[in-house]
Amino acid sequence: MPALVIVAHGSHLNPGSHDPTFAHADTVRAAGAFDEVREAFWKEEPSFREVLRTVESEEVYVVPLFVSEGYFTEEVIPRELRLEDWDVSLWDSDGTDADTATLTAADVDKTVHYCGPVGTHPAMSDVIVQRAESVTEDPDVGEGFGLAVVGHGTNRNENSAKAIEYHAERVREMNRFDEVNALFMDEEPEVDDVTDYFESEDVVVVPLFVADGYHTQEDIPEDMGLTDDYREGYEVPTEVGGHRIWYAGAVGTEPLMADVLLERAADAGADVDEALDIVRKRTATPAAGD
Repeated sequence: MPALVIVAHGSHLNPGSHDPTFAHADTVRAAGAFDEVREAFWKEEPSFREVLRTVESEEVYVVPLFVSEGYFTEEVIPRELRLEDWDVSLWDSDGTDADTATLTAADVDKTVHYCGPVGTHPAMSDVIVQRAESVTEDPDVGEGFGLAVVGHGTNRNENSAKAIEYHAERVREMNRFDEVNALFMDEEPEVDDVTDYFESEDVVVVPLFVADGYHTQEDIPEDMGLTDDYREGYEVPTEVGGHRIWYAGAVGTEPLMADVLLERAADAGADVDEALDIVRKRTATPAAGD
């Protein structure tokens, strides 16, 4: 039976940044689809460079727990895993539709199915909607609400914005929320001005980040005016400029993310149908886009 390796950024500064990775790995592990499930990080141990040496299986599915295609998924991870003949063109992607490439890890002689990041998988749109359900405690949330999908945004990687706009468009096409907009921290339109972009009195704000940390717990709440000092906390919802802002925190902490990890492996050929059923029952609600 093959192995699954989940690769994530991690952090030297935020000890909780790896929590979602371990939690989703535990969920997948409990479903029993793989002989081995391993986690690896760029900024923590176990590292990208060593993780394949800890796997006994000869066939490995590697799924990046990253939001967008870019420097880490296209350069750092393949380099650190020593994937022979890797070239980003193997994904044949426009920035949001990377699928999988099957290669050999040079020094360990293992077959590696290198998958696209979870953040650009279509199932992430359902996780965003479920995040809105979680923060409002309303499984039918939508009518009368606006939804903001928030990303970091950066002029150094155009794919960063593409992932946010892709999911905003997919959620918009569900015709569930009155309004859906993509907003960003470091480029226009900015999340600082969230109330300028919605007519709805109630607005759910879902950051498309893998883990809660400096940006989601400090920057975004202060930028939106939920609080002048993040250390003092804020109510959910908080009234800002005549709107009630339902701030959800990082989407990557939603349990349904484990489903997306398995979907990525399934797209690469892994036999995980039974595990998907188990995980979907454990992570609750039906896919919102179904």
